[in-house]
Amino acid sequence: MLIYDIVNLAFEVMMWLVVIRCILSFVRHNPYHPIIRFIYDITEPIMAPFRRLLPPAGGIDFSPIIVWMVLMLLRNLVLGILRAIL
Repeated sequence: MLIYDIVNLAFEVMMWLVVIRCILSFVRHNPYHPIIRFIYDITEPIMAPFRRLLPPAGGIDFSPIIVWMVLMLLRNLVLGILRAIL
């Protein structure tokens, strides 16, 4: 079940990158640091559409919560399909 494990790991990594990005929004950091830039470059294509749909409410961005839930839903769907195929 190598494919199953790789897909599961990819979803796990993406979900943790979203969490790390949320934490970074509360901490002062250098936005030009290569690791920070990598996190933003990977997560922005996923978070931008949700950010456009959900405007900030009182200065709080709820898009990471929605992204997290969508990633969990997609992960369960994709892994369920892979489990049925494999």
